[in-house]
Amino acid sequence: MAGLAMGLSGCLSSIEEDIPFVSRFSNDEANLAQPKAEGQGFSLFKRKDDAGADASDKQVASNPFAGMFKTKDANSDDSVSQNAGGTKFAALFKPKGDNADLSKAERAAQKEADARHKESAESAIISGLQTRRSILPNGSAYDKVADSVLAANSRAAESELRAARLRAVAASKNWLPSIGPSISLSSLGDLVANLIVEQVLFDNGRKKAERAYAKADVEVAAVNLSIDTNQRVFTALELYLTAQKATEKAELSTKAFNDMSHFEYIMSERVRGGVSDRSDLVVLRQKLAEIRSEMASNQEARNAAMAELNAMSIRPLQGIQGLPDFNVNGLGSKPLPILLAEAEKERAIAEATMDRAGHLPGLKASGSTGTSGNSLGLNVTSDNLLNLGTGASLKAIEATKEGAQRLVAQAREDSNRRLRALEAQLKGAERQKIEAANLTNQSKKNLDLFQAQYKAGTRQVMDVVGVYETYARQQQSAAELRSKAARIKLEIANEMGLLASGAEI
Repeated sequence: MAGLAMGLSGCLSSIEEDIPFVSRFSNDEANLAQPKAEGQGFSLFKRKDDAGADASDKQVASNPFAGMFKTKDANSDDSVSQNAGGTKFAALFKPKGDNADLSKAERAAQKEADARHKESAESAIISGLQTRRSILPNGSAYDKVADSVLAANSRAAESELRAARLRAVAASKNWLPSIGPSISLSSLGDLVANLIVEQVLFDNGRKKAERAYAKADVEVAAVNLSIDTNQRVFTALELYLTAQKATEKAELSTKAFNDMSHFEYIMSERVRGGVSDRSDLVVLRQKLAEIRSEMASNQEARNAAMAELNAMSIRPLQGIQGLPDFNVNGLGSKPLPILLAEAEKERAIAEATMDRAGHLPGLKASGSTGTSGNSLGLNVTSDNLLNLGTGASLKAIEATKEGAQRLVAQAREDSNRRLRALEAQLKGAERQKIEAANLTNQSKKNLDLFQAQYKAGTRQVMDVVGVYETYARQQQSAAELRSKAARIKLEIANEMGLLASGAEI
């Protein structure tokens, strides 16, 4: 014991004045166990600058640990302490990085944004969806309607996407060991409890296929969310178009009713004076009744469309009007049905790979510990036992992969057919709209001519009424064609998935 103490004293002789435990004892070998009279006891966290202490007095032991907990001096340039009222020791546990000053909610949002960025970088489909931009003119009536209905969207498809992302996170950890309890009751009434650990060593690509399936499932959910959102915007804009068409036709019917009422007044006066036959007055009144009925129908259609549109919007849209124009030619985006088919193909291939792995033997290591003892071993197992139909099952799985490839080709063909048909319909509607505008102008010129001839006494009232009816019909037809062309453009944008921006979705 004395030799050990002498060795320790010799090793620490140079710093005995800095370590309080050593400074309590004399360096004299004879008095090794005698404490110094002036240093009775010590405080492990005693500060060097305590009141009444002489900094140059060697009899009072200094404390090397005190500085670790010393509060930073306000007049000191020491930058060890990282918090205003803390200690130097607390700086060791201060979170590092740019997110140190963020709140818990902000850090969670940043973590979610990083996860979405990583997800976009790993998936071409999701990246393509996020970079899509709405084709609707910014600040237009279409844009206002879209913003309003998206703000009130319940987003049921978003819940499925969130669940798919969580499943993907779970699947990304499937390569780690599995652990769980095993509790059983033996035939002798003894309770056997074990903790089992399993690690897959070789599974014919099953775990990898599970991760691929989960990733493809996220892509399918993301495309479905984009389709659902675009369809909601299209439904709202379709209701808006119906309301605008009905409003325009109702205004035209109101104007026609007022003009026809003027003709009816003239005819009634002529009949009263015995100049015209009463049958002409009856015909005019019948025409007035038809116009009144058409005007009421248009107003009811407008009210019904606006009521339904307001029901799916976050705010009333009564004050919005107009049909903005936009170009749908030369769109380079891939249609959403094709993206959905591609995502479903990847999911089907991953599922087929999982099924194939289930028919082949795999290797796993397992161990257990508990009341029955400890064990460790290797197991060769398969989900499905081999039988005479195993070969046919494997061929069927390979055929499933080929079928998934063909479904993509079929979806591409169907989408191209719909787009070409819509483009042809749009071209025809645009031509008909121009012709209707020309015919309306020509009908107006004929009406002006007949009215001039009527005032000159060379035309009868019913002649002018007939020409006016033609003019009114051309106006109604032009309004119908304008709405038709606008609707076809919206259908094309909906097929391409360009009615809502991907970042907003």
